[in-house]
Amino acid sequence: MPVKPDYLVSAGQIHYGWDNTIKPVMTVASGNVIEFETVDASGGQITPSSNLDDVAKLDFSRVNPVTGPVYVKDAEPGDVLKISIISILLSEWGWTAVIPGFGLLADRFEDPALYIWECDPKSLASARYLKGARVPLKPFPGTIGVAPGAEGEHSVVNPRRVGGNMDTRDVSVGSVLYLPVEVPGALFSVGDGHAAQGDGEVCGTAIESPMNVTVKLEVVKNMQLNFPRISTPGPVTRHLDADGYEVTTGIGPDLLESAKMAVGDMVDFISSSRGLTPVEAYMLCSVCADLRINEIVDAPDWIVSCYFPRVVFS
Repeated sequence: MPVKPDYLVSAGQIHYGWDNTIKPVMTVASGNVIEFETVDASGGQITPSSNLDDVAKLDFSRVNPVTGPVYVKDAEPGDVLKISIISILLSEWGWTAVIPGFGLLADRFEDPALYIWECDPKSLASARYLKGARVPLKPFPGTIGVAPGAEGEHSVVNPRRVGGNMDTRDVSVGSVLYLPVEVPGALFSVGDGHAAQGDGEVCGTAIESPMNVTVKLEVVKNMQLNFPRISTPGPVTRHLDADGYEVTTGIGPDLLESAKMAVGDMVDFISSSRGLTPVEAYMLCSVCADLRINEIVDAPDWIVSCYFPRVVFS
């Protein structure tokens, strides 16, 4: 049976930075279920009818808005907030873009690019891309967190100890996220919905999409937690595993540079083998290819690999 939420927080109740002085939109009890209406990561600047000009003129002060915050009774600094992802209602569209100056290969891809996706929120059928590609969907909120204890406004672009822009695909339906609480009431917010994303989100965007996220919030006392922890309900790549993977590697003493090598080679491989332009292949990798650290003990060189799921073209 679907879980009926106790409260609804509308998409009109958003903020653009983490700040523990932001007035909560409501107060809930530990154990309540809340549905959050979220807007896309552009804050409405990109729409289904957008073009490259809209990407080029993005106002970064309006990106990654989150819905909230919600004050949770009895949550105190030193506690942990347990967030159970109950359900996600995806919208019918999403976007992926290359934003100049942003992304793992920003030095290589300097011009804006944009692809508008069509999504089926009921079936969650794989979304169509170019050259016959179809990307399996696995919706999740890219930004989810509580307010930091430090005073002042903090950017929503980067993740931190109390969550934030984690962009972690496994925080999806059935998963449980645990976050350290640093301020009274925790001040929980969520947004930045992704219909699909590869681990790494290499071009800087996923399939960015508005969505409704329903969560159960519970206060956990006497639980020591230094950073976010996630518990998943089962396998995490089952939607991608069916036909195996193509894998490229980067090897060297710097993990970031190795990641760039692996992704760059995968972009070249997908582009040449599937008839996509390099930037089209780059965006496709961002929404479905996974970066993995294969080896980090054989000093001085580590291995980072890019895993591209062959099911996308099957």
